[in-house]
Amino acid sequence: MSRANWTRAVRVWLEAQVPMEDLLPDQLPAYVDSYVYLFGVLTLSAFILLVASGLVLVFAGPQWWHVSGVGHFVNSVHFWGVQAFFFFMVMHLWAQFFMAAWRDGRGANWVSGVLLFVVSILAAFTGFLSQQNFDSQWIGLQGKDAFNALGVGSFFNLLNFGQMYGIHVVLLPAIIAVLIAVHLLLVRAKGVVAPIARNRKPGGRAS
Repeated sequence: MSRANWTRAVRVWLEAQVPMEDLLPDQLPAYVDSYVYLFGVLTLSAFILLVASGLVLVFAGPQWWHVSGVGHFVNSVHFWGVQAFFFFMVMHLWAQFFMAAWRDGRGANWVSGVLLFVVSILAAFTGFLSQQNFDSQWIGLQGKDAFNALGVGSFFNLLNFGQMYGIHVVLLPAIIAVLIAVHLLLVRAKGVVAPIARNRKPGGRAS
């Protein structure tokens, strides 16, 4: 056997960081039984809906969602799934912000959530550019001037449908999926953040 067994090292590290009882728990703290803790899983559910409807749109092609009634329906499901995704994500971010979710060594978890929000904005932007309608044309023309002003217009041509479509359906969803996996692993490793105690003193400790 090789001395440098990287698979064993990775397994040992993962077991140390996220024990099985934390990765797949069968019991949760009592304070999790609150609606404020549902926004995260609702965001994840909306993302799964986006991936499912997006795969249908990718395999059927752009012409299908413009000329077919079923295509219009699937495209609408994808569009409104985006609205739900951002609504639940913003509610989740606000809830965790007011709960100071970065407490007790959870800073990396908070950072991963913020990065996920930023990348999702880019995914939504390229999604609008991929619609091939008047809205996408207007957004593309306005955005092209902005990107040229930033000096990155030669790398990202917003009027290039193929480039924007590829980024939207391949690159950004993959990044979002990885960030979600990292976010969930961090939640399992550190546990769900507890509400701030009502009798917490300014020094940070509860009386």
